[in-house]
Amino acid sequence: MKLGFLTACLPNLGLDELVKFASAKGFDTLELAAWPVASDRDYQARQIDAANFTKDDAEKVNELFSSNKLEISAMAFYENNLHPDLKQREAFLNHLKKVIDTASLLGVKLVGTFVGARPDKSPTENMKEIGVVFRELTKYAGDKNVSLMIENCPMDHWVKFGLPGNYAYSPELWRALFNEVPAENFGLNLDPSHLYWLGIDHVKLIKEFMPKIFHTHAKDTEMLIDGKNNYGVFGRQIDPIPWKSGWWQYRMPGLGEIDWGKFISELKANGYEGILSIEHEDPMYEGEEEKIKEGLELGYKHLSQFI
Repeated sequence: MKLGFLTACLPNLGLDELVKFASAKGFDTLELAAWPVASDRDYQARQIDAANFTKDDAEKVNELFSSNKLEISAMAFYENNLHPDLKQREAFLNHLKKVIDTASLLGVKLVGTFVGARPDKSPTENMKEIGVVFRELTKYAGDKNVSLMIENCPMDHWVKFGLPGNYAYSPELWRALFNEVPAENFGLNLDPSHLYWLGIDHVKLIKEFMPKIFHTHAKDTEMLIDGKNNYGVFGRQIDPIPWKSGWWQYRMPGLGEIDWGKFISELKANGYEGILSIEHEDPMYEGEEEKIKEGLELGYKHLSQFI
């Protein structure tokens, strides 16, 4: 098993600096953010300009990684691929294909994204539409020897308050997804932090879904009891803030409540030999570049004892 991190947490750092930092701190891999240049959503970056990426660029990037003894675990572009505005959806899907093209040029086997959601349709209708969209996408990716992986973040309140923004957050939905899109190159970027606050056993499900766990995110969760007593499980309702329910928050691995030794042990017991990629969304280690790096180092130190 190898340790890395998603580069979206350091949007102002160039690829050369990122690679040198990661290598110096002992990381094995980077999960490269590849949002469009014009994107303005939070928790995104573009260390790779997928829209204009060339074969020459790929050779330079691979040489940079090779000379620093690092690997690229995956490309990352997480957006609403089921956007109800069909023009916006087309833009997202076209860029996702550019990211797939970039992965193919680099020899990277994985691209991470969301399935997304349409707030104007029922969950069952959403699932059918996901099938239509992703059967075509997995065919496109498969022709380039790339697999698509879906992160299991609910993206609550993202597209509409009170609704999930990504219909891929639970085992029930995963079974439905893999029924709709039976492609072998369609799987999960498993993140236990979301499952933890949802009350889903993030260890027990590993055995059933092992064949579909292509990659893992390492992010912890801290439960805020006073907040839960104030807001309840539906979270803050007055002046709500997306992803800030008031009764839980994301932390660096080791600073929340997830038993990483148990989680990693279960992954290993079921044959997982892939990547643990830190997704840094810890509010205590955000802001200045050095603070973000400090958080990544803390996460690395905690996880490395179980690898």
